[in-house]
Amino acid sequence: MSDTAGSPDSAQRRLNYEGLKNHVITHKIDCGLWAIRVLSIIFAVGYILPVFGSAQSSYYKVLISNAAISALRLHQRLGRVSLTREFLAELLAEDSCHYLFYSLIFLYVAPVTLVLLPVVLFSILHAASYSLTLLDVQILGQNSWWGARLLISLVEFQSLNILRLVAFTEIVLMPYTAFLILMGRASLLTPFIYYHFLTQRYASRRNPYTRNMFHELRILFESTASKPNIPGIIRQVLLSIVNFTCKLAPPQVHAQQQQQ
Repeated sequence: MSDTAGSPDSAQRRLNYEGLKNHVITHKIDCGLWAIRVLSIIFAVGYILPVFGSAQSSYYKVLISNAAISALRLHQRLGRVSLTREFLAELLAEDSCHYLFYSLIFLYVAPVTLVLLPVVLFSILHAASYSLTLLDVQILGQNSWWGARLLISLVEFQSLNILRLVAFTEIVLMPYTAFLILMGRASLLTPFIYYHFLTQRYASRRNPYTRNMFHELRILFESTASKPNIPGIIRQVLLSIVNFTCKLAPPQVHAQQQQQ
C-alpha cells in the first residue's frame, strides 16, 4: 500500500499546493478575478434555486460581483486614475467600464432574470479560461482533473455561441427595459441610461459581437419582410423596427449606414 501511495502516478494526482500558493502570490488580481467570477456563478445559482438564502439578495450579489470584476479589470487595463480628457475617453472605450455601468443600471431595478444572463455567461467563459492556467503542469499536474478539463473544453468550444448570446441579450434588454416601466419595475430613466450602455457596446473596439448581432438581426428582419407571403402589416412593422433602430445608432455609425 505504501508503494502505491508513493508511486509517480499518485504523486502526480496530488495537489501541488506550493505551486498554487506561488501562483496566487504572483498573480493576485488574476486569481481574485477568477474567484469573484466563480462566486458570481454560485450567486446566480442561488438566485435560481434559493436554497441557502434570499433569491433577491443573490441577484444583487451577482451584480455587485460583476461591478467588482469590472473595476479590477479597469485597474489592470488603465492603472492609475488621471483626471484628463484622454483618460476619460480611454475609460469609456473599455468593455469593463461598459459592464461596470451595466451593473449600476440594474442595481436600481427590480430583479430580472434576463439581466443576469450576460454577466453569468461572461463569468463562465472567463473563469473556464483561467481555470486551465490553474490546472496546468506547474500547479496541479498536466493529467489531473480530467473531468474539469473536459467541461472547460466544452465551454471553449461554445465560446462563439456564448458571445453571440450575450450580444443578443444586450439588444433584447433595450425594449425590455421599456416594458419594465409598464410593470412598475424600473424608472422612466432606465431605458435612456441603458441606451447609452448599448451604444457603447455597439462601438466597442474589442468586442464586435454586438455590432455583428445588430447586422444579423437587420438582415433577418429585411429578408423576412421581403418574402411575398408575409402580410403587409407585419412587413411594415419589421421595416419600421429596422428604420427606427438605424436612427438610434451612434451618429458616426448612422452616417456610414446612409452612405451605404
